[in-house]
Amino acid sequence: MKRRKDGRKDRGFSRREREIMDALYRLGKATAAQIQDAIADPPSYTAIRTLLTILEKKGHVRHASDGTRYIYEPAVARGEMGRRAVDSLLKTFFDNSVERAVSAMLTRKDADISQEELGRLSRLIEKAKREGR
Repeated sequence: MKRRKDGRKDRGFSRREREIMDALYRLGKATAAQIQDAIADPPSYTAIRTLLTILEKKGHVRHASDGTRYIYEPAVARGEMGRRAVDSLLKTFFDNSVERAVSAMLTRKDADISQEELGRLSRLIEKAKREGR
């Protein structure tokens, strides 16, 4: 596992790990076979099991035994995992700048942002200003 600049282990996801995590968040709890069934163009069953072991070592997944089967579930709530992913994204690609990240999202050519979404974003920005952030 790679080490980050701060010396902690890198807990990022590969594409396949993201697919497995997405499937687990949708399913809640699942066997490796159920996870494999939930992924479009999945890797082999053995690869799924290997990736689940890696995800467990990284602290993202935990399992319980059900007879001879393992039942897997996310170790961290989806919202918390999302916050961690956004933190990583900000640090990696936007020099920790929320403005740069939001600008990148708003100026995408394929961005389909409704007036309602823009209104909600405006209200969040105003709230952040009032709170001194």
